[in-house]
Amino acid sequence: MRGIAFGGLISAVAAIALMSGADAKEVLHFGNTYAVRACGFVVGAAARCHSLVVTDKAGNLIVNGHEPVGGYGPSDLRDAYKISVDGSSSTIIAVVDAFGYDNAEADLGTYRAQFGLPECTTANGCFKKLNQKGQQKNYPAQDIGWAEESALDIDMASAMCPNCQIWLIEANTNSFKNLAAAVDKAAELGAHVISNSYGGGDSKGAVQFEPSYDHPGIAITASSGDSGYGSQTPAAMPHVIAVGGTHLIHDTNDRGWSETVWDGAGSGCSKHYDKPAWQTDKGCKTRMETDVSAVADPRTGVAVYGPRGNGVSGWLVFGGTSVSAPLIGGIFGANGGAVSDASTLYAHSDAFFDVTSGSNGTCKGGKKAYFCNGEVGYDGPTGLGTPNGSTAFGN
Repeated sequence: MRGIAFGGLISAVAAIALMSGADAKEVLHFGNTYAVRACGFVVGAAARCHSLVVTDKAGNLIVNGHEPVGGYGPSDLRDAYKISVDGSSSTIIAVVDAFGYDNAEADLGTYRAQFGLPECTTANGCFKKLNQKGQQKNYPAQDIGWAEESALDIDMASAMCPNCQIWLIEANTNSFKNLAAAVDKAAELGAHVISNSYGGGDSKGAVQFEPSYDHPGIAITASSGDSGYGSQTPAAMPHVIAVGGTHLIHDTNDRGWSETVWDGAGSGCSKHYDKPAWQTDKGCKTRMETDVSAVADPRTGVAVYGPRGNGVSGWLVFGGTSVSAPLIGGIFGANGGAVSDASTLYAHSDAFFDVTSGSNGTCKGGKKAYFCNGEVGYDGPTGLGTPNGSTAFGN
């Protein structure tokens, strides 16, 4: 990593109010690192993206137009998770996000060129930008926060599967109705992986959209959230691979890295979904979130090339489980094997780095302490753990 120093042990998130008119955003404090949410909170049957953009103390983006200002790149991430396969051009990773992203292809090109990844363009058949109906035209208007989210997603998918096709499918709005329609379209068009870096509350009203996230044979990932303990939709849905988040640092151990629970990652026992047969934790009688995890803490964030505003793009650093969901999706793509929901992961529970410390909030103790605390074996914030190679990501 270059530029930004990511320091300190995991601590509670402290919020500082930044007042600047209609565009005011809350500045979040993670140790010595500051960040703002790319997308604001929502109400009703809608989702917000779970990406956090690193800023200075005043909430100004830390950005550079020419080279990364910090954050992990593809070689760091692939080494941390011991990914040695590059995937195939016949494998499609579809990233579903809301609203438009005008410079998606050009920005992706800059990211991939910086890190020596092969070109991925519309011309060579690697990249596609599609609207909600699956058309390469009539895109929705750009929303800067969701465009930043989209940049993060396609960069992370590229980092883990440089040879995969990358499709960006833009839902008309961030309503669950439109996002679910975009997921259905991705499945209809043949995606092997569908990444969803957004969510809303684990509400009864969202249950109606569950069939759109149930496509046998497709790895459908969803981020667990960025506000700490509490389950999310669509991550809590039983056919979705729920992805939590960690704090990832270099270490002198044999692996070369170590991880703890990121305190912003979501987890929880769902209020509305039955427990899948392959999930065997004892404290939660319904669907338990999460299944797997990867880096998400803004203090140990990732380098992204994306929009900074006013039609200009630059190098930024991102955190949030919006990092981990497409990263895990990229590993599913790189493996390219057959997938059966998250049960594919549970069938290889020994192929993960166990994350045994840290917490994302306060939950009941005793048999339910694992709901929000890192523990030996399965726990809520990190699931089975983080990838140790691609073995578990397709049979």
